[in-house]
Amino acid sequence: MTRDRLYLYDTTLRDGQQTQGVQFSTPEKFRIAAALDALGIDYIEGGWPGANPTDSAFFDDAPRTRATLTAFGMTKRAGRSAQNDDVLAAVMNAGTKSVCLVGKTHDFHVTEALGITLAENLENIGASVVHLVAEGREALFDAEHFFDGYKANPDYALECLRVALAAGARWVVLCDTNGGTLPAEIGRIVGEVVAAGIPGDRLGIHTHNDTETAVAGSLAAVLAGARQIQGTLNGLGERCGNANLTSLIPNLLLKEPYASRFETGIAPGALADLTRVSRMLDDILNRVPQRQAPYVGASAFAHKAGLHASAIVKNPTTYEHIEPGVVGNARIIPMSNQAGQSNLRRRLAEAGIVVGKDDPALAGILDEIKAREDQGYSYDTAQASFELLARRALGQLPRFFEVKRYKVTVERRKNKYDQMVSLSEAVVVVKIGENKMLSVSESMDETGSDRGPVNALAKALAKDLGPYQSYIDDIRLVDFKVRITQGGTEAVTRVTIDSEDGCGRHWSTVGVSANIVDASFEALLDAVHWKLVQEGAPCA
Repeated sequence: MTRDRLYLYDTTLRDGQQTQGVQFSTPEKFRIAAALDALGIDYIEGGWPGANPTDSAFFDDAPRTRATLTAFGMTKRAGRSAQNDDVLAAVMNAGTKSVCLVGKTHDFHVTEALGITLAENLENIGASVVHLVAEGREALFDAEHFFDGYKANPDYALECLRVALAAGARWVVLCDTNGGTLPAEIGRIVGEVVAAGIPGDRLGIHTHNDTETAVAGSLAAVLAGARQIQGTLNGLGERCGNANLTSLIPNLLLKEPYASRFETGIAPGALADLTRVSRMLDDILNRVPQRQAPYVGASAFAHKAGLHASAIVKNPTTYEHIEPGVVGNARIIPMSNQAGQSNLRRRLAEAGIVVGKDDPALAGILDEIKAREDQGYSYDTAQASFELLARRALGQLPRFFEVKRYKVTVERRKNKYDQMVSLSEAVVVVKIGENKMLSVSESMDETGSDRGPVNALAKALAKDLGPYQSYIDDIRLVDFKVRITQGGTEAVTRVTIDSEDGCGRHWSTVGVSANIVDASFEALLDAVHWKLVQEGAPCA
């Protein structure tokens, strides 16, 4: 059976950059483009040349990609020719093989937003596309507000598409610009557009996620006849974001009826890199990845309930819709107060902890986990702290060092610029064997800014651990989360710390106390101890 070809169009570098708080540097755009190209994306929209220095610099030294690099712009303005429109000229000067132009298709926007006649708008669309094609470019027409325009005036919205196609556009893309059209309606309208004579193999879909249905709307459009899908990595985009390609891609490759009816440029082997690419983008944005993200989230294949974990051990398909490794993710059996011995045995095995099936320590470990979670601890995500708890209960945790005392002070003083600033200082005393060691550290960074008491503690603890120093030098704290588990003046604070090392290992630890500094120090200690265990450091 011959499968229809679907073309994937990524607009992370343009539409995704319109996300509040997101601004890519030019080197970051190169890195993202390379990752998209390796995945097998067909079109990579690099930005709007001339709109800002970053986008212009990207096209000035554009990367060489297998994917078709595309510049984005708008149709010419009324009252001037396409050849003399400076905005259109900037897009053409980017030199890309493909150019995507956005234009109005909703009569309300034509007369109210642009302030021109419907006929003038059609002329702008046709003349702009003719100009692109005459210059040897592949032309795409983004039909802005198409679905709202079609519902208001279907004849005019369709005429905009026909004019673009007649002028030589390779693709006309139906845009749900406001994100308010639901999937069933998108499917119906796309079907009517195809029935009206617009070829499906020249039709694209561009949805926004304002109703949490952008992916579903895109899939509905494909079944109705659209053959190009536009979206962004991790669903970036203004307001609520765009259709999420990290969900769309595996849906298209792994789920029916798409997998058997359509083919894409994504190789099955490349799909296994999807989780890494998703997290790479979050790393560039300096934000914590969404744990519940479908397919690529850290919790996408986490099985917390004891009943689920028991079944997963016997057959993973009982509670998993795909094998996690297909998309580069991994299964997690977290520990929590809902856990049973099936969870526990599975998690201990994954941690390399050997324990007999009938070992009485198993019940003790479960009881301790449940008691500690009642105090505010959470081992659901702090897997490293769970492993240390289990090793301690089983007598398998080496004694590396003992913290005898620590102290943190915070004061206000003048810096070298004669400004009043805070300064945190920490003192940590540890005993290693028969030797006591004292370390002192301040939290001030190279700019003269105070990084806080927890930073001072972390630096002091890691400053001098004698024979263990070489094992911990590459630890880096990547995230610090605080939650108040009980309110009022007797509040209990839970601190979770995410760490990583030079080997690419990532681990999470937890601490709980009425004092945020104590809770933080407990999590820091667990982070160091887990690292020493993994490195096989000798007992003191």
